[in-house]
Amino acid sequence: MALSPGDSPGFLLWHTTLRWQRDIATALAPLGLTHVQFVLLACTWWLNTQGEHPNQQALARQAGTDVKMTSQVLRTLEHKGLIEREVDPADTRAKRLRVTETGADLAPRAIAAAERTDAQFFQPVPLDEAVSLLGRLAHPET
Repeated sequence: MALSPGDSPGFLLWHTTLRWQRDIATALAPLGLTHVQFVLLACTWWLNTQGEHPNQQALARQAGTDVKMTSQVLRTLEHKGLIEREVDPADTRAKRLRVTETGADLAPRAIAAAERTDAQFFQPVPLDEAVSLLGRLAHPET
């Protein structure tokens, strides 16, 4: 028997994701970042704080983004003065990423805005339950 749209987990997930993406976009707009720009800036910032200077491929892997799209968005972040791409001395084809001082100031503020949005969005569900469910869906092999 076919499910109605309201009984379809995939359909509900689609609508939930769209609503969450709209909320995140609204929270990040005053900071001048799109959602993808935020994810790549935040991941680069976090990796830098861990003593790592990832190349574009490693960042794409960390963020779960397409490598070509990552490169395009990084060009935008570089143009905005938020990151620097430097040639890797060990592999001149690769670019190492470093958040600028401006990017290092913006990243934690953007993360805080996203976290506030997440807290409000997921408020109807206990946080540990939401994280557990989403973790199982994102990484079914673990």
